[in-house]
Amino acid sequence: MQKVKIPVTRIEGHGLITIKLDDDGKVAEARFHVTEVRGFERFCRGRSFWEMPGITARICGICPVSHLLCSAKAGDAILAVKVPDAAHKLRRLMNLGQIVQSHALSFFHLSSPDLLMGWDADPAVRNVFGLMEKYPSLARDGIELRAYGQRVIELLGGRRIHPAWAVPGGVERPLDEERRNQIKRDLPKAKRIVQDAISLFQENLPRWEEELETFGNFPSLFMSLVAADGTWEHYAGRIRFVDSERKVVADGLDPAKYYEYIAEAVEPWSFLKFPYFKEYGYPEGIYRVGPLARLNTCDRMGTPLADEALEHFRSLSGGKAATSSFLYHYARLIEILASLERIEAFMEDPELLSPRVRAQAGVNELEGVGVHEAPRGTLFHHYKVDENGLVKWLNLIVSTGHNNLAMNKTVQQIAAHYLEGKNLTEGLLNRLEGGIRAYDPCLSCSVHAAGRMPLTVKLCAADGSLLDEVKRP
Repeated sequence: MQKVKIPVTRIEGHGLITIKLDDDGKVAEARFHVTEVRGFERFCRGRSFWEMPGITARICGICPVSHLLCSAKAGDAILAVKVPDAAHKLRRLMNLGQIVQSHALSFFHLSSPDLLMGWDADPAVRNVFGLMEKYPSLARDGIELRAYGQRVIELLGGRRIHPAWAVPGGVERPLDEERRNQIKRDLPKAKRIVQDAISLFQENLPRWEEELETFGNFPSLFMSLVAADGTWEHYAGRIRFVDSERKVVADGLDPAKYYEYIAEAVEPWSFLKFPYFKEYGYPEGIYRVGPLARLNTCDRMGTPLADEALEHFRSLSGGKAATSSFLYHYARLIEILASLERIEAFMEDPELLSPRVRAQAGVNELEGVGVHEAPRGTLFHHYKVDENGLVKWLNLIVSTGHNNLAMNKTVQQIAAHYLEGKNLTEGLLNRLEGGIRAYDPCLSCSVHAAGRMPLTVKLCAADGSLLDEVKRP
């Protein structure tokens, strides 16, 4: 038995892909390892639930808003209060900004070098700097689009990263007219950028036929929140599961009772948990979350331009669920467009400027669950507290965790298609990484990562002797 180890780059955090080959040089097994230890579910015990939004926002510098809002919603449940409508709308607005900035980072900075420069391009130029040289307008657009999303977050929360703004019961401060006008000012340009990117992606789809077939193209369930009428949702709603035919498997599920339909498995070779749909068992209960899942589960986007884009997206699969994980890239662009359209609609809502943005109360419930859609998928924060509001137990199911089974299956599929024997090429290895990058995993949300991990790939024989080695600078 031979083994190939591939540290994964250009994602948030560090991971490792291991490919085991049989004696004939064929892929026998492929796994995606998350190699660092997670700590938040332990060291947050004993802390006040009031502190949790600020603490859990530090889980990641890319996704701080996701954890901030989800934690605040868990706190709402512990307070058992009615949060003012203005606060809910402001939280929604911040989450839309988070979706824009995070999806822009993923598509323009992390993935477009592969998509546009080519999987076999020299790593020295297959990066954001090479993109800036060859496609300066696109690179500039990506920077500006992400900056717009970050600006929305900053104008609401006071800073772009780790804003201490959403709190149990609402938000710390309201929005004023001056800051609202600043959000409005750059909206037209942001919409133009993402519409151009969608057109670019559509034009290039014929080039990526092989990737569409091999980058995580398999039947599975898909899960997300949807609104009561089936419209795309990112903050509230109920849980829906659909299958690869887009047939509803379960609908109207209470997000606060996620443990009734989602279970979590563990494996000795990864620190990231493996959630699965309980009814189908493990690992048959594999499901995917995030932009691809949200576009598969919803009935409509709910905004004109995004609905038009969704129609084209669904035409690729004949109205069935899009089962290729390569289409996560496309789905992200459509979600950016939907988010910008919703931000635009919010700008005309007078309640957005209401000063009533926080409900005051103490501990009324000893348990609270917060759920919303982070850019990468459905996020759960579940806290149990004592009478003083100190956390006794907590469970976090992050978006990347939901996709863990799917990411492993994707690596297996890509390896089986491209990897043979001892031929370790740069393009082949990059495709394996690209299969993981399609999910835009945020390993920082589930582990602690530090430093820079260079890529070293070793191919070993059954007796442990080194057959081949590839190093990426």
